[in-house]
Amino acid sequence: MCALQKKLQTIKVEIDPAHIGMLGSFLYHLKVERGMAKNSIEAYERDIKDFLAFDAKPLGEYLPADVIKYLSALQEMGMQKSSLRRKRVAIKQFFDFLLENDQVLMLDFDLVPAITTENYLPDTISVEEMKKLLDGLPMGNNLEYRNKVMMELLYATGMRISELLGLSIHDLKRGQHMLLVRGKGSKQRFVPYIKALDPLLDTYLEIHRSNLLKFKQSDTLFLNRFGNKLSRMGFWKILREAVIKSGIKHDITPHTFRHSFATHLLEAGVNLRIVQTLLGHSSINTTQIYTHVDMRWLVETHKQFHPRA
Repeated sequence: MCALQKKLQTIKVEIDPAHIGMLGSFLYHLKVERGMAKNSIEAYERDIKDFLAFDAKPLGEYLPADVIKYLSALQEMGMQKSSLRRKRVAIKQFFDFLLENDQVLMLDFDLVPAITTENYLPDTISVEEMKKLLDGLPMGNNLEYRNKVMMELLYATGMRISELLGLSIHDLKRGQHMLLVRGKGSKQRFVPYIKALDPLLDTYLEIHRSNLLKFKQSDTLFLNRFGNKLSRMGFWKILREAVIKSGIKHDITPHTFRHSFATHLLEAGVNLRIVQTLLGHSSINTTQIYTHVDMRWLVETHKQFHPRA
Protein backbone atom coordinates (compact mmCIF):
# COMPACT_ATOMS: atom_id res chain seq x y z
CA MET A 1 0.00 0.00 0.00
CA CYS A 2 1.43 3.37 -1.04
CA ALA A 3 1.74 6.35 1.29
CA LEU A 4 -1.14 8.16 -0.43
CA GLN A 5 -3.48 5.24 0.11
CA LYS A 6 -2.53 5.03 3.81
CA LYS A 7 -3.18 8.75 4.13
CA LEU A 8 -6.64 8.38 2.59
CA GLN A 9 -7.57 5.55 4.93
CA THR A 10 -6.49 7.35 8.11
CA ILE A 11 -7.54 10.91 7.26
CA LYS A 12 -10.06 12.72 9.44
CA VAL A 13 -12.44 15.01 7.59
CA GLU A 14 -11.39 18.23 9.27
CA ILE A 15 -10.98 21.32 7.13
CA ASP A 16 -9.51 24.72 7.74
CA PRO A 17 -12.08 26.95 9.49
CA ALA A 18 -11.30 29.61 6.89
CA HIS A 19 -12.74 27.29 4.22
CA ILE A 20 -15.99 26.59 6.03
CA GLY A 21 -17.59 29.92 5.12
CA MET A 22 -16.92 29.51 1.38
CA LEU A 23 -18.09 25.90 1.46
CA GLY A 24 -21.28 26.99 3.22
CA SER A 25 -21.92 29.63 0.56
CA PHE A 26 -21.37 27.04 -2.18
CA LEU A 27 -23.80 24.57 -0.57
CA TYR A 28 -26.37 27.37 -0.24
CA HIS A 29 -25.87 28.10 -3.96
CA LEU A 30 -26.55 24.43 -4.77
CA LYS A 31 -29.75 24.49 -2.74
CA VAL A 32 -31.23 27.85 -3.72
CA GLU A 33 -29.86 28.59 -7.20
CA ARG A 34 -29.48 25.06 -8.51
CA GLY A 35 -32.45 23.53 -6.70
CA MET A 36 -30.34 20.46 -5.91
CA ALA A 37 -31.78 17.66 -3.77
CA LYS A 38 -30.67 17.30 -0.14
CA ASN A 39 -28.90 13.96 -0.74
CA SER A 40 -26.94 15.39 -3.66
CA ILE A 41 -25.87 18.42 -1.63
CA GLU A 42 -24.69 16.16 1.19
CA ALA A 43 -22.67 14.08 -1.31
CA TYR A 44 -21.04 17.25 -2.69
CA GLU A 45 -20.19 18.38 0.83
CA ARG A 46 -18.53 15.04 1.66
CA ASP A 47 -16.55 14.98 -1.58
CA ILE A 48 -15.25 18.53 -1.16
CA LYS A 49 -14.40 18.09 2.52
CA ASP A 50 -12.51 14.86 1.71
CA PHE A 51 -10.40 16.67 -0.88
CA LEU A 52 -9.71 19.72 1.29
CA ALA A 53 -8.71 17.50 4.21
CA PHE A 54 -6.48 15.30 2.04
CA ASP A 55 -4.06 18.12 1.32
CA ALA A 56 -4.94 21.06 3.56
CA LYS A 57 -3.76 24.45 2.32
CA PRO A 58 -5.22 27.89 1.50
CA LEU A 59 -7.79 27.68 -1.30
CA GLY A 60 -5.72 29.97 -3.51
CA GLU A 61 -2.73 27.62 -3.42
CA TYR A 62 -4.32 24.47 -4.86
CA LEU A 63 -2.88 23.35 -8.21
CA PRO A 64 -4.09 20.90 -10.88
CA ALA A 65 -1.44 18.47 -9.60
CA ASP A 66 -3.18 18.37 -6.20
CA VAL A 67 -6.46 17.19 -7.73
CA ILE A 68 -4.69 14.69 -9.99
CA LYS A 69 -2.75 13.26 -7.02
CA TYR A 70 -5.94 12.90 -4.97
CA LEU A 71 -7.97 11.22 -7.73
CA SER A 72 -5.05 8.95 -8.65
CA ALA A 73 -4.80 7.74 -5.06
CA LEU A 74 -8.51 6.95 -5.03
CA GLN A 75 -8.20 5.13 -8.35
CA GLU A 76 -5.32 3.02 -7.01
CA MET A 77 -7.56 1.99 -4.13
CA GLY A 78 -10.06 0.62 -6.66
CA MET A 79 -12.66 3.40 -6.75
CA GLN A 80 -15.03 3.12 -9.72
CA LYS A 81 -14.78 5.63 -12.58
CA SER A 82 -18.32 6.86 -11.92
CA SER A 83 -17.39 7.73 -8.32
CA LEU A 84 -14.13 9.36 -9.38
CA ARG A 85 -15.97 11.45 -11.93
CA ARG A 86 -18.53 12.53 -9.31
CA LYS A 87 -15.74 13.65 -6.99
CA ARG A 88 -13.99 15.55 -9.78
CA VAL A 89 -17.26 17.28 -10.70
CA ALA A 90 -17.90 18.30 -7.08
CA ILE A 91 -14.39 19.70 -6.62
CA LYS A 92 -14.49 21.50 -9.97
CA GLN A 93 -17.86 23.11 -9.30
CA PHE A 94 -16.69 24.30 -5.89
CA PHE A 95 -13.60 25.96 -7.36
CA ASP A 96 -15.63 27.37 -10.28
CA PHE A 97 -17.93 28.93 -7.69
CA LEU A 98 -14.93 30.48 -5.93
CA LEU A 99 -13.70 31.95 -9.22
CA GLU A 100 -17.10 33.40 -9.99
CA ASN A 101 -17.06 35.04 -6.58
CA ASP A 102 -13.76 36.80 -7.27
CA GLN A 103 -11.44 34.42 -5.42
CA VAL A 104 -7.88 34.41 -6.80
CA LEU A 105 -6.99 30.80 -7.64
CA MET A 106 -4.14 28.87 -9.25
CA LEU A 107 -6.27 25.81 -10.03
CA ASP A 108 -7.09 25.49 -13.75
CA PHE A 109 -9.36 22.47 -14.21
CA ASP A 110 -8.64 22.36 -17.95
CA LEU A 111 -5.33 20.82 -16.84
CA VAL A 112 -7.06 18.09 -14.80
CA PRO A 113 -7.86 15.17 -17.15
CA ALA A 114 -11.56 14.46 -17.47
CA ILE A 115 -12.83 11.12 -16.19
CA THR A 116 -15.29 9.90 -18.78
CA THR A 117 -17.87 7.18 -18.40
CA GLU A 118 -20.08 5.74 -21.10
CA ASN A 119 -23.18 7.35 -19.64
CA TYR A 120 -21.90 10.93 -19.28
CA LEU A 121 -23.06 13.52 -21.79
CA PRO A 122 -23.41 17.30 -21.36
CA ASP A 123 -26.97 18.54 -20.81
CA THR A 124 -28.30 19.94 -24.08
CA ILE A 125 -31.63 20.68 -25.72
CA SER A 126 -32.46 20.49 -29.41
CA VAL A 127 -32.45 23.45 -31.80
CA GLU A 128 -36.26 23.26 -31.87
CA GLU A 129 -36.53 23.34 -28.08
CA MET A 130 -34.12 26.28 -27.86
CA LYS A 131 -36.16 28.14 -30.47
CA LYS A 132 -39.35 27.41 -28.51
CA LEU A 133 -37.80 28.75 -25.30
CA LEU A 134 -36.34 31.91 -26.83
CA ASP A 135 -39.26 32.75 -29.12
CA GLY A 136 -41.70 32.36 -26.25
CA LEU A 137 -40.03 34.93 -24.00
CA PRO A 138 -42.26 37.99 -23.37
CA MET A 139 -40.93 41.52 -23.89
CA GLY A 140 -43.67 43.60 -22.31
CA ASN A 141 -41.58 45.57 -19.81
CA ASN A 142 -38.01 46.54 -18.91
CA LEU A 143 -37.25 43.32 -17.00
CA GLU A 144 -38.79 41.00 -19.58
CA TYR A 145 -36.89 42.74 -22.37
CA ARG A 146 -33.65 42.40 -20.41
CA ASN A 147 -34.34 38.68 -19.87
CA LYS A 148 -34.88 38.16 -23.59
CA VAL A 149 -31.57 39.86 -24.45
CA MET A 150 -29.64 37.87 -21.83
CA MET A 151 -30.90 34.48 -22.98
CA GLU A 152 -30.45 35.30 -26.66
CA LEU A 153 -26.85 36.35 -25.94
CA LEU A 154 -26.14 33.21 -23.89
CA TYR A 155 -27.16 30.99 -26.79
CA ALA A 156 -25.59 33.24 -29.45
CA THR A 157 -22.16 33.24 -27.79
CA GLY A 158 -21.84 30.16 -25.55
CA MET A 159 -20.77 32.34 -22.62
CA ARG A 160 -20.82 31.12 -19.05
CA ILE A 161 -23.45 32.81 -16.89
CA SER A 162 -20.73 34.46 -14.80
CA GLU A 163 -19.24 35.91 -18.00
CA LEU A 164 -22.61 37.25 -19.15
CA LEU A 165 -23.39 38.92 -15.83
CA GLY A 166 -19.86 40.35 -15.67
CA LEU A 167 -20.21 42.24 -18.96
CA SER A 168 -19.99 46.02 -19.02
CA ILE A 169 -21.40 48.29 -21.71
CA HIS A 170 -17.81 48.86 -22.90
CA ASP A 171 -17.37 45.13 -23.61
CA LEU A 172 -20.00 45.36 -26.33
CA LYS A 173 -18.31 46.13 -29.68
CA ARG A 174 -21.46 46.80 -31.64
CA GLY A 175 -19.86 47.83 -34.93
CA GLN A 176 -17.91 44.56 -35.08
CA HIS A 177 -20.62 42.36 -33.52
CA MET A 178 -18.16 41.21 -30.88
CA LEU A 179 -18.08 40.92 -27.10
CA LEU A 180 -15.00 41.15 -24.92
CA VAL A 181 -15.53 38.30 -22.46
CA ARG A 182 -13.59 37.78 -19.23
CA GLY A 183 -13.46 34.09 -18.47
CA LYS A 184 -11.94 31.87 -15.81
CA GLY A 185 -8.73 33.13 -14.28
CA SER A 186 -9.38 36.59 -15.80
CA LYS A 187 -8.60 35.24 -19.29
CA GLN A 188 -10.03 37.49 -21.99
CA ARG A 189 -11.38 36.50 -25.40
CA PHE A 190 -13.48 38.08 -28.14
CA VAL A 191 -16.69 36.28 -29.01
CA PRO A 192 -18.89 37.19 -32.00
CA TYR A 193 -22.65 37.50 -31.82
CA ILE A 194 -25.19 37.40 -34.63
CA LYS A 195 -26.24 40.59 -36.41
CA ALA A 196 -29.90 39.68 -35.88
CA LEU A 197 -29.50 40.72 -32.23
CA ASP A 198 -28.74 44.36 -33.16
CA PRO A 199 -32.34 45.64 -32.82
CA LEU A 200 -32.75 43.88 -29.46
CA LEU A 201 -29.50 45.27 -28.08
CA ASP A 202 -30.17 48.77 -29.42
CA THR A 203 -33.60 48.94 -27.80
CA TYR A 204 -32.37 47.46 -24.54
CA LEU A 205 -29.47 49.92 -24.26
CA GLU A 206 -31.37 53.00 -25.33
CA ILE A 207 -34.64 52.41 -23.47
CA HIS A 208 -34.88 49.51 -21.05
CA ARG A 209 -31.41 49.63 -19.48
CA SER A 210 -31.76 53.39 -19.05
CA ASN A 211 -35.09 52.86 -17.28
CA LEU A 212 -33.55 50.25 -14.96
CA LEU A 213 -30.52 52.43 -14.26
CA LYS A 214 -32.75 55.30 -13.15
CA PHE A 215 -30.36 58.01 -11.90
CA LYS A 216 -27.48 55.74 -10.93
CA GLN A 217 -24.05 55.52 -12.53
CA SER A 218 -23.05 52.01 -13.64
CA ASP A 219 -21.21 50.39 -16.55
CA THR A 220 -22.77 46.97 -15.87
CA LEU A 221 -24.67 45.73 -18.92
CA PHE A 222 -27.40 43.73 -17.19
CA LEU A 223 -29.10 45.37 -14.21
CA ASN A 224 -31.71 44.27 -11.70
CA ARG A 225 -34.85 46.22 -10.86
CA PHE A 226 -32.88 48.42 -8.46
CA GLY A 227 -30.28 49.46 -11.03
CA ASN A 228 -27.57 47.18 -9.61
CA LYS A 229 -25.74 44.23 -11.14
CA LEU A 230 -28.03 41.23 -11.61
CA SER A 231 -26.96 38.27 -9.46
CA ARG A 232 -26.58 34.65 -10.52
CA MET A 233 -29.39 33.73 -8.15
CA GLY A 234 -31.58 36.32 -9.85
CA PHE A 235 -30.86 34.82 -13.27
CA TRP A 236 -31.58 31.28 -12.04
CA LYS A 237 -35.04 32.37 -10.85
CA ILE A 238 -35.75 34.09 -14.18
CA LEU A 239 -34.68 31.02 -16.16
CA ARG A 240 -36.65 28.59 -13.99
CA GLU A 241 -39.84 30.60 -14.56
CA ALA A 242 -39.20 30.85 -18.31
CA VAL A 243 -38.68 27.08 -18.64
CA ILE A 244 -41.91 26.33 -16.75
CA LYS A 245 -43.88 28.71 -18.98
CA SER A 246 -42.33 27.22 -22.14
CA GLY A 247 -43.63 23.75 -21.31
CA ILE A 248 -40.23 22.18 -22.07
CA LYS A 249 -39.82 19.05 -19.96
CA HIS A 250 -36.01 19.21 -19.59
CA ASP A 251 -34.03 20.51 -16.64
CA ILE A 252 -32.46 23.63 -18.17
CA THR A 253 -29.65 25.48 -16.39
CA PRO A 254 -27.62 28.48 -17.55
CA HIS A 255 -24.92 26.02 -18.65
CA THR A 256 -27.43 24.25 -20.91
CA PHE A 257 -27.19 27.27 -23.24
CA ARG A 258 -23.40 26.83 -23.42
CA HIS A 259 -23.60 23.07 -23.98
CA SER A 260 -26.30 23.49 -26.63
CA PHE A 261 -24.35 26.28 -28.38
CA ALA A 262 -21.32 24.00 -28.76
CA THR A 263 -23.35 20.95 -29.74
CA HIS A 264 -25.42 22.74 -32.38
CA LEU A 265 -22.32 24.31 -33.97
CA LEU A 266 -20.56 20.95 -34.19
CA GLU A 267 -23.68 19.33 -35.62
CA ALA A 268 -23.68 22.04 -38.30
CA GLY A 269 -20.09 21.14 -39.24
CA VAL A 270 -18.10 23.83 -37.43
CA ASN A 271 -14.46 22.88 -36.78
CA LEU A 272 -13.72 21.69 -33.24
CA ARG A 273 -10.83 24.16 -32.85
CA ILE A 274 -13.16 27.08 -33.60
CA VAL A 275 -15.64 25.86 -30.98
CA GLN A 276 -12.75 25.54 -28.51
CA THR A 277 -11.79 29.18 -29.12
CA LEU A 278 -15.36 30.43 -28.82
CA LEU A 279 -15.87 28.59 -25.52
CA GLY A 280 -12.52 29.75 -24.13
CA HIS A 281 -11.27 26.22 -23.38
CA SER A 282 -7.52 25.99 -22.70
CA SER A 283 -7.47 22.36 -23.84
CA ILE A 284 -9.27 20.84 -26.82
CA ASN A 285 -9.85 17.75 -24.66
CA THR A 286 -12.45 19.74 -22.75
CA THR A 287 -14.23 20.66 -25.98
CA GLN A 288 -14.03 17.12 -27.33
CA ILE A 289 -16.83 15.88 -25.09
CA TYR A 290 -19.29 17.66 -27.39
CA THR A 291 -18.31 15.37 -30.28
CA HIS A 292 -20.13 12.54 -28.49
CA VAL A 293 -23.35 14.27 -27.53
CA ASP A 294 -25.71 13.23 -30.33
CA MET A 295 -24.94 9.86 -31.83
CA ARG A 296 -28.43 9.63 -33.30
CA TRP A 297 -27.76 12.79 -35.31
CA LEU A 298 -24.43 11.34 -36.43
CA VAL A 299 -26.01 8.07 -37.55
CA GLU A 300 -28.83 9.83 -39.41
CA THR A 301 -26.40 12.21 -41.15
CA HIS A 302 -24.20 9.30 -42.22
CA LYS A 303 -27.24 7.42 -43.51
CA GLN A 304 -28.44 10.46 -45.45
CA PHE A 305 -25.19 11.45 -47.17
CA HIS A 306 -23.06 8.32 -47.56
CA PRO A 307 -23.22 7.18 -51.22
CA ARG A 308 -23.69 3.53 -50.23
CA ALA A 309 -26.24 4.11 -47.48
